[in-house]
Amino acid sequence: MNTAQTIERLYDMRLGPMAEAFSAELARTGDPALGFAERFSIVVEHQWCVREEARLARRLKNARLKIDASIEEIDFAQARGLDRSVVADLGEMSFLRAAGNVIITGATGLGKTYLACAIADRACRRGHTALYKRVGPLVFELKVARADGSYLKMLEKLAKVELLVLDDWGLAALEAQAANDLMDVVDDRSGRSSTIVTSQLPVSEWHRLIADPSVADALLDRLVHRAVRIELKGGSMRKQTPKRPRKLT
Repeated sequence: MNTAQTIERLYDMRLGPMAEAFSAELARTGDPALGFAERFSIVVEHQWCVREEARLARRLKNARLKIDASIEEIDFAQARGLDRSVVADLGEMSFLRAAGNVIITGATGLGKTYLACAIADRACRRGHTALYKRVGPLVFELKVARADGSYLKMLEKLAKVELLVLDDWGLAALEAQAANDLMDVVDDRSGRSSTIVTSQLPVSEWHRLIADPSVADALLDRLVHRAVRIELKGGSMRKQTPKRPRKLT
């Protein structure tokens, strides 16, 4: 890392006075290649890395991902309609920078949740915030928030998350109020942040699960529009997972 990068990172860490002192010291010596500058660069780089690791740890903790997953460990060996190039592109976070969505559908056991968590994990490691929510519990949380007066605060919190994972969409029909609440969540995020939705049902069947057709149209339009869609097929991967031998007691 050169001197200019060292000064830039000092400012990135909100260490402006240190950056100014470092610049003054370099100007006084007149030699930016002195051993002192190199040694100081190592100290600054170490401080920067430590702080970045702490930030990453906080992002991963706040994301509350259901599965400890990573894009590097995704299984492409089994034929299930998972395109390696599509996953690689998602891993570059271009969809997130464009505030696009990702929809992952397929039968149970095909790895929908793992894939969603792997993408969210990558987002955290690229400096973005993420949050995992199952749709059923989220609907209940929104209902409680309406009752205790914290609904708007909860919507604001969800809107700030750069990547929201909505897992298990469509396990149950959405009553009018639940659909409206989810509409508020999705509408606040539309065009500003990204959402990953996983579902056992194909997108074509989502509309019938929402009580109010007009809400269904608006909600699905915001989720499906410009979304990357991954349709997993095949048999359950869980059946192919070897069982660990039980310990004798």
